[in-house]
Amino acid sequence: MHTAALAASGFGAWQYLHLPLPPELFAETMRALPAAGFRGVNVTIPHKQAALAVADAASVAAREIGAANTLTFEDDGAIVADNTDAPGLIEALPAGFDPAGRAALVLGAGGAGRAAVWALLRAGADVAVWNRTTARAQALADELGARAVLEGEPSDLIVNCTSVGLGPNIDPFKALPLKADTFEVGSCVIDMVYSQGHTRLLEAAERRGASVVDGLEVLVAQGAASFERWTGQTAPRQAMREAVRTPSIT
Repeated sequence: MHTAALAASGFGAWQYLHLPLPPELFAETMRALPAAGFRGVNVTIPHKQAALAVADAASVAAREIGAANTLTFEDDGAIVADNTDAPGLIEALPAGFDPAGRAALVLGAGGAGRAAVWALLRAGADVAVWNRTTARAQALADELGARAVLEGEPSDLIVNCTSVGLGPNIDPFKALPLKADTFEVGSCVIDMVYSQGHTRLLEAAERRGASVVDGLEVLVAQGAASFERWTGQTAPRQAMREAVRTPSIT
């Protein structure tokens, strides 16, 4: 995705590389990357909290969510942390779907769930959060100002931040506190799972007339925000979208 974006934007000499790191080397490596010519990095599990800790400065989103997925290296070597999971989620909503004043249900209280709850609260939604471990949902709700729920409730927007969609044989209506008649025309369902094709949850929602957004669309929006922080240019979203939706040939 980023390789396609760089090529489409005239940054053909830049490279986007995979850098697997053990946690014990994360901070040391991040401090060394600016001098090695790196402009920034995307960070994923298990390094998102460490990315915030190593930064010299951080956006409001990164600080309040408590995690960063994007680090940008300034010309003087300073490290700036940001979290593009949150704005990426909002950008990926269907055109005309304004979460302000709407009931939203976030499933999962991990890193993606935290970002979703924060983003939707900032957008003016009434946010409920559910997690298999009730205490985690309650802790997240108390910290960010949402409501913890034990069961699903009627919602205009549902965001699945659990791994349920990864398993093609997992029934989402048994693994999640949802019923098939939960979805209505005018509602929206987002599944954060990155997969080619809709998950069973999105297929069920679409059959009921709900708008659906898959994890790849959110990934494009997240990646575009990171790209713009590193380059200062508008990201070529269509090129990025085509790249993530083209099956890899191995």
